Amino acid sequence: MEHLKKDQMIHIERSESGALLLKLSGPWTLKEGLYPVSEVEAALESNSGVKALSFDAKDVSDWDSGFVIFLREIARLCSQKNVAIDDAGLPEGVRKLFRLATAVPVADTHDDPMASSLLTRIGDISIRLTKTWSDSQAFIGEAFLSFLRLLRGKARFRRTDLWTLIEEAGVQALPIVTLINFLVGIILAFVGAIQLQAFGAEIYVADLVAIAVVREMGPMMTAIIVAGRSGAAYAAHISTMVVNEEVDALKTMGISPMDFLVTPRLLALTLMMPLLALYADFVGMLGGAVISQSMLNVSFSLYYTQTIAALNPIHFLLGLIKAVIYGGLVALAGCMTGMQSGRSAAAVGAATTRAVVNAIVLIIVASAVTTIIYTLFGL
Repeated sequence: MEHLKKDQMIHIERSESGALLLKLSGPWTLKEGLYPVSEVEAALESNSGVKALSFDAKDVSDWDSGFVIFLREIARLCSQKNVAIDDAGLPEGVRKLFRLATAVPVADTHDDPMASSLLTRIGDISIRLTKTWSDSQAFIGEAFLSFLRLLRGKARFRRTDLWTLIEEAGVQALPIVTLINFLVGIILAFVGAIQLQAFGAEIYVADLVAIAVVREMGPMMTAIIVAGRSGAAYAAHISTMVVNEEVDALKTMGISPMDFLVTPRLLALTLMMPLLALYADFVGMLGGAVISQSMLNVSFSLYYTQTIAALNPIHFLLGLIKAVIYGGLVALAGCMTGMQSGRSAAAVGAATTRAVVNAIVLIIVASAVTTIIYTLFGL
């Protein structure tokens, strides 16, 4: 069975052992055009029971990437029909490129995700969730052990890295933290003013803004900002190191990646989050004061007096506790997704996205849980 396309030629034979042999000759280049694989597919269909396919390319006069593309399509067909491929008859250069091209399976974009049964999809999701939960527990356990080594002074990381991370997570975040929390204070005051004006109780806008910002919105909005800045940066940095095999290099040198990469980031963000949240509280209350003076004719001095009367140290303490928890969760989410990243550019992007999403979800869940606990204890 032969097919001629310009100077390209292919002859398909079946050996006594049942294997197919593809004898190739002529130039196999993109200039000559891509050879269709329909003939090979037909041969595989007509020869039932074929378990192997080999090549004889000693008569191939010239080749380029077009030849590798043809072979890659042959490999796809053989994979679908469970036919083994013997590439020993290919030129050495082609063989290397062919093995490289088939090293990672290419996802078929035409597959229908609904083709599998409901039970199969439920099983796949359950397996992924179980693996994710197991990996998360293992990472948290390793992070805890690394923290214990830090307390004993045995954690190995560069102190200059810690100060750099503190600066990045703290000082460099102040502009965006200022803007967002100032606007949050304005929004809270504006919404409260509209409702309280109906009762002639405009002065209580100060109470509303102060308590809402200090206990909830200040720490939460700051944590979300930090998740988008520092959490994403941690995931991108560590996942890039995974791709470049720098994490493997640390292990080879006997340095724990948890100590060298995760612990300083966890420590930096946990230390800086309460300070950022405290700063955000005052900025948010300042935003409320601006609205109170412009819309309600409440002076700054009166607003300040009412705010001091509404707040007590316990409100600040409860907000700062939340900030510490948020900081730890953001750092853990960013570092964990980075350490569990794949080894490709796409995996780096996916890890960065997951870090931000996971951090925000954890922040919301932690906020709900801590609020419930505060309510149960009457705080």
